[in-house]
Amino acid sequence: MNVMITGITGFAGSHLAEYILAEHPGVQVSGLVRWRSRMDNVKGILGKVDLYEADLKDIVSLKKALAVAKPDKIFHLAAQSFVPTSWKMPAETFAINALGQINLFEALIDLKLNPKFQIAGSSEEYGMVYAHEVPMKETNYLRPLSPYAVSKVAQDLLGYQYHQSYGLRTVRTRGFNHTGPRRGDVFVTSNFAKQVAEIEKGLKPPIIHVGNLEAKRDFTDVRDMVRAYWLATEKCEDGDVYNIGSGTTYVMQDMLDMLLGMSTVKVKVEVDPARLRPSDVPILLADASKFVKQTGWQPRIPFATTLKDLLNYWRERV
Repeated sequence: MNVMITGITGFAGSHLAEYILAEHPGVQVSGLVRWRSRMDNVKGILGKVDLYEADLKDIVSLKKALAVAKPDKIFHLAAQSFVPTSWKMPAETFAINALGQINLFEALIDLKLNPKFQIAGSSEEYGMVYAHEVPMKETNYLRPLSPYAVSKVAQDLLGYQYHQSYGLRTVRTRGFNHTGPRRGDVFVTSNFAKQVAEIEKGLKPPIIHVGNLEAKRDFTDVRDMVRAYWLATEKCEDGDVYNIGSGTTYVMQDMLDMLLGMSTVKVKVEVDPARLRPSDVPILLADASKFVKQTGWQPRIPFATTLKDLLNYWRERV
């Protein structure tokens, strides 16, 4: 079996590649990279995967890569995934996420390839969720509150439409927040962990800069999340949509307190207005019962372990 991971050099993509290589040794893993892709996350597996240079916004490059790789599965993880950036670059976010996926679909149709195709959606698609709608089911209304979230809704619904129109074997996953080692330092858990590590080494004053600490999020370890992605391509129905999450929420303040409890540093917490969004989702909590029933998946890694691993990751790098 051949599988292709778009975004293989990224956070979840690199963990997914490692998971497949470790747990499914008969599978050949390939990935799409851009000429400017940072290779830090995959340096340990470079000799074990095939990499093809391509860009989601360039259908010619996609067709060339797909024609050679001929994947049996595609895990579509490449995206502009940072919500605040989507406010500054909404058109670019939409071009990469929504139009880039159209290019992938059209390339597959032109080449007469029909691999199982996992679309890595997001809990941000739900957006404005009311109290009676928590935890969120797949049938909940989608009320996106950022350009990023709108682009992920577009990816999600395009997956449905191309399945219905062309028979593409798409499965749509709406992953709730996931974190762990290698998470980019612009994302909240990783940013806090990096700040703690920097304070421990005396690289910055003992001040933690934060955004909205009242938001509630459903966190899953990335290593559990990529295992779920694999199961989605093995056991989930073509064209259908599935939430993936732990079913437990943490207030951002509590998450920060957990990180600080793993360190001896004494800090002052200051709100940075630049970290506040024009609109924010107050709570994201998954009802993943549909996915669990279909696949038997359960998260295995406790959140405290995830945060400890993330903090140690930054301790080794700052």
